Amino acid sequence: MLNPLEMAGFARNIVCKNDQRKYYRFRSSRFYGGISTADCVGCCLRCIFCWAWKEVVRPEEYGEFYSPEEVAKKLVSIAQRKNLNQLRISGNEPTICREHLIKVLELIPKDYLFILETNGILIGDDESYAEELSRFPNLYVRVSLKGTCEEEFSRLTGVVPEGFQMQINALENLMKYKVNVHPACMISFSSAENIGVLRKRLKALNPAFEDFEVEELILYPSVEERLKRLKVSYITCHTPKALPAEQI
Repeated sequence: MLNPLEMAGFARNIVCKNDQRKYYRFRSSRFYGGISTADCVGCCLRCIFCWAWKEVVRPEEYGEFYSPEEVAKKLVSIAQRKNLNQLRISGNEPTICREHLIKVLELIPKDYLFILETNGILIGDDESYAEELSRFPNLYVRVSLKGTCEEEFSRLTGVVPEGFQMQINALENLMKYKVNVHPACMISFSSAENIGVLRKRLKALNPAFEDFEVEELILYPSVEERLKRLKVSYITCHTPKALPAEQI
């Protein structure tokens, strides 16, 4: 089994250069009701349901390096052009290049909401990361849990089960430093019983976390082919053109 911290270090050596980071596209997206998005390269997990798989597993082959100034400028430019007030870094794992991410956040005007989508591994491992993120009042952190428990997490991500607790620790660390945070969870591979157990586990951290944001499998062609090849079954799914409104 892979160690997510070691995987983060491996990715960091490829996709981070001084304060620059690799990105493979900048775009507007329909999610969150409309958001300006920078898709980065490099992750510390190997989620079998990931829609950006090739950028995750072959980061050396994709993207170009951009400075924090270039990223902030592109995000704001897209937002202005599309009349959006929300920005994000998505695609792979934004927290891997810490210096780069913090500088991007420093350059974002405070009248924009910045949504940080993260698996939480690095924030859970080092609470000083959460403390540093607490400097930004316009930041909202969405910690995406990969499954409902340690066993599911390991089966879905290919890394050691202990990584799931790092995700839970991220929620605790962010709450400790009063960062606006809420969990999401991929439930398409989870039983109703396991989902119920997770709700209780999250409620013990924060009553508001019991009502976590639901994530379900999106059957992009490459994802569907991968799951078939790996002979992985799932319980729920949606096609890209038929996502539930509450998941957009």
